[in-house]
Amino acid sequence: MTHDHKKNNSPLSQGEDRSGTVITGAEVLMRSLQHQGVSTIFGYPGGSIMPVFDVLYDYRKSLNHILVRHEQGAAHAAQGFARVSGQVGVCLVTSGPGATNTVTGIADAMIDSTPIVIIAGQVGTNFLGTDAFQEVDLVGITQPITKWSYQIRRAEDVAWAVARAFYIAKSGRPGPVVLDFAKNAQLEKTEYIPTKVDYVRSYLPAPEMNPEAIQQAADLINNAERPLVLVGQGVELGNAQQELCTFIEKAEMPVGCTLLGLSALPTEHPLNKGMLGMHGNLGPNVNTNNCDVLIAVGMRFDDRVTGKLATYAKQAKIIHFDIDPAEIDKNVKVDIAVLGDCKETLAAITKLLKAAKHEEWLESFLPYEQEEEEKVIRPELHPTSSVLSMGEVVRAVSEATNHEAILVNDVGQNQMMSARYFKYSKKRSIVTSGGLGTMGFALPAAIGATFGCPDRMVCVFMGDGGFQMSLQELGTIMEQKSPVKMIILNNNFLGNVRQWQAMFFDHRYSFTPMMNPDYMKIASAYDIPARRAVTREDLKKAIEDMVTTDGPFLLEACVDEESNVLPMTPPGGSVNQMLLEC
Repeated sequence: MTHDHKKNNSPLSQGEDRSGTVITGAEVLMRSLQHQGVSTIFGYPGGSIMPVFDVLYDYRKSLNHILVRHEQGAAHAAQGFARVSGQVGVCLVTSGPGATNTVTGIADAMIDSTPIVIIAGQVGTNFLGTDAFQEVDLVGITQPITKWSYQIRRAEDVAWAVARAFYIAKSGRPGPVVLDFAKNAQLEKTEYIPTKVDYVRSYLPAPEMNPEAIQQAADLINNAERPLVLVGQGVELGNAQQELCTFIEKAEMPVGCTLLGLSALPTEHPLNKGMLGMHGNLGPNVNTNNCDVLIAVGMRFDDRVTGKLATYAKQAKIIHFDIDPAEIDKNVKVDIAVLGDCKETLAAITKLLKAAKHEEWLESFLPYEQEEEEKVIRPELHPTSSVLSMGEVVRAVSEATNHEAILVNDVGQNQMMSARYFKYSKKRSIVTSGGLGTMGFALPAAIGATFGCPDRMVCVFMGDGGFQMSLQELGTIMEQKSPVKMIILNNNFLGNVRQWQAMFFDHRYSFTPMMNPDYMKIASAYDIPARRAVTREDLKKAIEDMVTTDGPFLLEACVDEESNVLPMTPPGGSVNQMLLEC
């Protein structure tokens, strides 16, 4: 969502009390951030944002600035912070390349609905349009990938812009906001008035609940014989985990979770049938095409979940709970749209549900679970080879943390394996790049997670490829002593691409084998304790050391080089045509 700044939206034209201390726009920013409850900022200084960093020097006790080693890391760290805390993550960077380095993180936050505010320096307004040193049209670049992107040109607009940015970022369907902060506005002086924004014309964060739709959905569920609930990240974003439990338990409905929604329901909940999607569990995927009522809650029918749309759940009546009207009928045509905050809509519909039992329907999942256990899970967790498997490493780490840790993962085989074999007992326990699939996301996101939820252990799984895209952030971990537990699943390949090459490109491994450095030496250079695990005895000892070590730890697990993630829905295939072997 993008808006131009209109004078009648400015505090100056709303008759506000202008009495107050006269300070620079840079200091107004500091006070405005404090007014929003911000305590942690991830950033990197530079010329066009230097006045802000100069003022930040005096606010170090109340605004904890984390110096990352690359601006993309700042954006991902802010994402990790936001995802585990439920608060808005904040980045502070300079203009030009400093700002453009955050673009991948902004796009990632947009597609995964993560509330972050990027504050970037900009050249002075008298230099705009002159191709001045490190000038770039950040607003133009980021408008398609933000909820709001705005250039602050006057110091008197800073407090208003910050208040509006935070309101937009965290309200409704969350997402990223960019503030492009001209240097002259940082230096000019103005009176600071604490500003609150809780309304923006033309912006409706959460549609009003429609009682008729609620009743229609309840009637459909009450008459269902084979209902299936699909749970997405919207349940986590709406803090509706308890409402979800009450909803599914009253009508005894099985649940499948999207990748980002995995921790919305504890893994061991008896109605939780596992993960949806291309590498999800067999039961919920196959039964998507067997259910009679499909109930999607806070998910967007991503192509990795639906597979071939022409054959997706054609037998079912579909109910879609979502806060964003744009998601309705976007990919899958639905019969009933339940718009609104799912914390409210789930509670409202639960009151209208009849207590029900679906024993026969629930039992239909058992053959699929047994087949997957026999053909996929047991061989992965208990391999006959002496070489470590990715799944057994993940499960061993999960068990060592009593299934209470936060999982952060990168993109590729490590992502799918860790999502599948990690277990979740607490909410907001998975941080991953879902929609954009950003390699290099995990390490900085894990750093942010340790600041967003400092009382929980953070375990980050990475492939050898993704780790090397952001390993400079080991410097941030070293400086901050951030207690990130890093696990590299090292198969000396770009594993996910290699799997596709093996399955669909006749084993032509075009530029996927990787020559890797000595990760133990790299960890030593950053003064981070580390162990390499080749055998199961190595693994057991390394995990013991990792979970008992205060502060960061790096574990390199040398795993089977050519193992594949299964099950798998082949590209263009239907959800009920999953491959269990290849």
